[in-house]
Amino acid sequence: MGGVHNVQLMLYDGVKGLDVVGPVEVFASANDVLTERGGAPAYAITTGSLGAVAVRTSARLRLVPDIDLDGAPAPDTLVAPGGCVPGELDLSLVSWLRGAGPRAGRLVSVCTGAFVLAEAGFLAGRRATTHWAYCAELADLHPDITVVAEPIFVRDGNIATSAGVSAGIDLALALVEDDLGRDVALTVARHLVVFLRRPGNQAQFSAQMSAQLAHREPLRDVQRWIAEHPEADLSVTALAKHAGLSPRHFTRAFTQEVGVAPGRYVDQVRLEAARLRLEDTDDSVSRVARACGYGTPEAMRRAFLRALAVGPAEYRRRFASTVEG
Repeated sequence: MGGVHNVQLMLYDGVKGLDVVGPVEVFASANDVLTERGGAPAYAITTGSLGAVAVRTSARLRLVPDIDLDGAPAPDTLVAPGGCVPGELDLSLVSWLRGAGPRAGRLVSVCTGAFVLAEAGFLAGRRATTHWAYCAELADLHPDITVVAEPIFVRDGNIATSAGVSAGIDLALALVEDDLGRDVALTVARHLVVFLRRPGNQAQFSAQMSAQLAHREPLRDVQRWIAEHPEADLSVTALAKHAGLSPRHFTRAFTQEVGVAPGRYVDQVRLEAARLRLEDTDDSVSRVARACGYGTPEAMRRAFLRALAVGPAEYRRRFASTVEG
């Protein structure tokens, strides 16, 4: 990337503070890395609001913008942070974005900032995501958008949308890697004590978080058993025996209370267990596969490709949490 890349973040009343500060810290830390190495900063970072008025975040923190968005030069990257309430958007901000957006090199949203991009018409015919709790609403309000609820961020052309809060950091790291290379992005991630980098198609939340906790203790005990023993026989027959129920009754009760069938739940937990081992240990792929109940590396590879579109080795390379820091 030659020259200075201008990054502009939109501010408005109710904006989520971390949606602003997270990406700012990533781009600012990239500048620090470059200057520490004897180079020049790559990013000029500004915040702006309409009229250059100070705003209050959702946590009531007062933010004073650098510039008035109205009349500001077109940025290379324009970021719409979350915090807006779907269906109650600031129409003046949307109107400004309609005019300013086409002049920006790339458009980025964090969390519900996707609703601002959508209302301004930039997500029509594209794939996009937002915080998991608002994905259905985004799809209902804008049926011309292909809303993908699972990933932490989605890129479609020059537009990138991310899930809630910390996902904006993941997306900003991915943009830094695009602009300045993996080494700089990795150093930024280490400085910020975050992982480089969660793949965009990694799930927004864990298997245990996405599923419900069963009401009845025997079924809750089965959930704990699955999480603690992914390498065990986790067939419906074995799990039903553990719960003291017939396989048919167990399957029906588990699906009703947990919200997902037993086999699917086991798949999710095993995938999550394998991901964590790949992130946190130096165990070989074969050893991880055995420890997580896949039996063979090939079976685990197929599971990773099906769920994350990357194999275990590539997943470990991208996530890079075993790097010493």
